[in-house]
Amino acid sequence: MSNPNDLKYHDSHTWIKAGADGIATIGITGHAQEQLGDVVYVQQPAVGSTVTQGEACGVIESVKTAADVHAPASGVVTEVNAALDDAPESVNADPYAAWLFRIRLSDAAELDALLDAAAYEKVLS
Repeated sequence: MSNPNDLKYHDSHTWIKAGADGIATIGITGHAQEQLGDVVYVQQPAVGSTVTQGEACGVIESVKTAADVHAPASGVVTEVNAALDDAPESVNADPYAAWLFRIRLSDAAELDALLDAAAYEKVLS
């Protein structure tokens, strides 16, 4: 699975897409999904909670294992993807469409430290 060029990547295998309104959408990468296998549960941070770049803020469970989800940037959670409560397996079909949560960025400059698609590919190789 290729990594979209319009996203930024954290080396903990999460992606982020920042909007012009300061709201950023976050999910796991295709590599993370492949490593996890069949996703059966997604624990997301609570709306209104604060997440910190690089720190664990959720959990994804699969039939093989459980893994922490690390925030690629800091901010306040504004929305979670409630559809994942009933259909966590949608992450398997397309981890870039099945986003996990959205945050209001507290420091947009943190995005500058993240990887572009080419740099993330190098991390994987």
